[in-house]
Amino acid sequence: MPVDIGGPAHGDSPTSGDNPASETVMATDADVAADLYETIEYSDSVLTLQDARELDGRNAIDYAERHMTVLRTLMDELRRDTDFTDVRIAVCLVLEPKTAVLLRQLKAAGAMVGVFADPSETDQRVAEQLRREGIVVEADAGWSPQQTQEGALRLLDEIRPQIIIDDGASFARLAAAQRPELLDGLIGVAEETTSGVRAFQAMQEAGVLPFPVVAVNDSVLKTGFDNMHGTGETCVTTMQELLGAHCFQDKTVAVIGYGPVGKGFALRVRALGAQVLVCDTDPVAALKAVFDGFAACDINDAAAKADIVVSATGVRHTIAVEHMRLMREGTVLSVIGGIANEIALDDIPGFRHDNTQSVSVINVPDGPTLTLLAQGDGVNYTAGGGNPIEIMDLSFAVQASAVRHLLAHHRDGHPLDAGVHHLDAESDRRIATVALRTRGQSASHAVADNGYAWNLTRFDDMA
Repeated sequence: MPVDIGGPAHGDSPTSGDNPASETVMATDADVAADLYETIEYSDSVLTLQDARELDGRNAIDYAERHMTVLRTLMDELRRDTDFTDVRIAVCLVLEPKTAVLLRQLKAAGAMVGVFADPSETDQRVAEQLRREGIVVEADAGWSPQQTQEGALRLLDEIRPQIIIDDGASFARLAAAQRPELLDGLIGVAEETTSGVRAFQAMQEAGVLPFPVVAVNDSVLKTGFDNMHGTGETCVTTMQELLGAHCFQDKTVAVIGYGPVGKGFALRVRALGAQVLVCDTDPVAALKAVFDGFAACDINDAAAKADIVVSATGVRHTIAVEHMRLMREGTVLSVIGGIANEIALDDIPGFRHDNTQSVSVINVPDGPTLTLLAQGDGVNYTAGGGNPIEIMDLSFAVQASAVRHLLAHHRDGHPLDAGVHHLDAESDRRIATVALRTRGQSASHAVADNGYAWNLTRFDDMA
């Protein structure tokens, strides 16, 4: 089983009596410790999740780096044919130990690297350590919204990026809106997430996307592993940590959105004893859910029946106030993956975002009192440790490949046009080959003459 190394876990669970879920949270600490903080053995260490969270910044990053063998090996290969020296790279990702390894690797290759992160996505020990290592860091877990935007703009002004690694498309769009003079020097953007790729595609369709974007998210090595096995499954374990190890048993769980994240989550909670209802506006996705053994229904029906409702769409106001009014008293709401206001918290009077509250209560106007996890942010990276090292090792290998792709096209005199682009299948095969090799395994071989011959048919031997 993969291990995580902490990530930006902010605040403590509420004390008993603060909300309907608090007694469960407090009463099941022993169960959580037994079920979730398993000891994971590696060749050079034994570490529990709780132990990992108590490491200082340097040791947490070092631990992640030792086990991110795919990224390290791939970067060694990429540096043989790509010069990263003095390339200015601005990164906007969840700032935690695994992200720090990507930043270290790019800096070691000669790039000038800076990073910005939202306060709710900032592991303070990591931010402080990276500053000591000479990486420009604009991130602080205690920032106000105004300070957060000022920090993002400072990073743009200091780095003047040639390449942006983005998460959700917000940082690159901020550059376009408030620092348009920087776009002439921008080689391109590597986008990490489904919601970010969706935003850039919408800009492209509207004819307003001013730079090339490599859709890192659409790589099979990202979506097929990070989204489904990483986010989908770590959201489950984080919710168990907050609500109790057996929180899904005999419960009705509504999963809104049946992409890779929603599917990974649904499969896992079903195995833990939940009855799963899937809601998706795409009838093809809904039919896939049915063939996977789930019930597909309208969101109104699911909201009224569910004990737990999760949004896995990356779409603003997926769960609107009208849906919340249909829910029963105490229903648990969570976002898995996530963008701002995927749950329409901006329509709840008096709601104030508080990063210190992993489990809180919201009062729906003319509706029930609901239990909210992680303040409506992505639950696994806000209230938990994010995806395991082995998963992010693959995702960040794709990011490194995207940076190399942008640089290669720029330097050979054929820069990518403004628009959304995809890495080719060879890039995925290269990363997968490295991942297999570092595990002492390999793909198979084929005989030399069994390739596809278009001129041969089944009828040729019938004469």
